[in-house]
Amino acid sequence: MNKCVGSIEAGGTKFIVAVKDIEKDEIIDRDRISTENPKQTLKECADFFKEHPIDALGIGTFGPIDINENSRTYGCILDTPKRGWSGTNFKGFFEKELNIPVAMTTDVNASAYGEYIARGKDNTKTYFYVTIGTGVGAGAVQAGKFVGLNNHPEMGHMLVTPYPGDDFKGSCPFHGNKCVEGMAAGPSLEGRTGIPGEKLSRDNEVFTYAAYYVAQMLFNTYMTLRPDVMVVGGSVLNEGDLVKVRKFFDEFNDNYVATPDLNELIVTPAVADNGSATLGDFEMAKSVLENS
Repeated sequence: MNKCVGSIEAGGTKFIVAVKDIEKDEIIDRDRISTENPKQTLKECADFFKEHPIDALGIGTFGPIDINENSRTYGCILDTPKRGWSGTNFKGFFEKELNIPVAMTTDVNASAYGEYIARGKDNTKTYFYVTIGTGVGAGAVQAGKFVGLNNHPEMGHMLVTPYPGDDFKGSCPFHGNKCVEGMAAGPSLEGRTGIPGEKLSRDNEVFTYAAYYVAQMLFNTYMTLRPDVMVVGGSVLNEGDLVKVRKFFDEFNDNYVATPDLNELIVTPAVADNGSATLGDFEMAKSVLENS
């Protein structure tokens, strides 16, 4: 019987679950489960995998989560604004319910890992992934391993300086207009205009603002990690917006350090349909299966 692995991409509004046949290298089935309370949502996920049995599971979830293997809360959701989810033993639930090994990280770490896989698993490079959506999150893979040993990055709350003329007070309940999530995530677009971002014309100035803050984040990250590839995912910015991001990035750098061609440094995902996290989850599941 062929070995199969599972993936859960756990988001604030939906969980994407999927099963892959390792031998055939093909996805057998996938489903979308609404994010409700933990008891209901996790049960629906478990029921899906009981219908489609798997040998190991990879999870990429919203955070913050405990990734320290020596911690008593390892594999748990930590304090989160998502009502009812704080303290949920995500990893332990599926290990017990499905009796299989489970690998778990943040959704953006899983996406970074998926991009590392899709781009050839080059262990001589550092891959950085950021999603700009309802929130802002980022992860990085260096030499095939996640950056962050006992704790994962929270780069979405990196501090930024305002774009000239942007007087928005910010959508982050913690940092207001001082962090990239508060100024560039989806809610900031609607907060400025009263219109959801997906209904705004792409020439609206709010996309220039978002590009400016994302460029600051990428520049700060480049100065810190010097990644070889910086992938911008999520629903807020598109390929056309990345032209502005690269322009702002270049202005921030002001010829300080040598960079590769910015069209090759700052890119959109290599995996179609926001599938980077699912690919990363599958690969994490394969690894934990091989080592179990």
